[in-house]
Amino acid sequence: MPRTSSSGPSQRQLRVGEQVRHALSDVLARGEVRDDVIEAAVISVSEVRMSPDLKIATAYVSPLGAKDNDAVIKALANNAKFIRGRVSGALRQMKYMPDFRFRLDTSYDNMARIDELLRSPEVARDLDADDDKDAG
Repeated sequence: MPRTSSSGPSQRQLRVGEQVRHALSDVLARGEVRDDVIEAAVISVSEVRMSPDLKIATAYVSPLGAKDNDAVIKALANNAKFIRGRVSGALRQMKYMPDFRFRLDTSYDNMARIDELLRSPEVARDLDADDDKDAG
């Protein structure tokens, strides 16, 4: 039975995505990409999502210490072909070397915003009211 797009990524996509994430993280950590914007920031690769055919790797990154996150994403995109060549050694087992796409990882910002909302006085008051109903 073929997988539908709503069923999420396959085990193979998840496994390959994690292998690509490790290889990409190693290349960035070793400072192999000679670009002033990239060298000025520590770049954390939180996730790599592979397309179903494994030909496109979308890397979600968090630039730490960067003044302009969009500039880091643009610099990574400009160096995508070079990065692809640098990770190819670690990914020799792949039939096709994926093309890289870079996106800003906003999941940490979203979690912080949700945490802030949950700690707000309005929500705390509503939660206390629910506790009072449950007790009574």
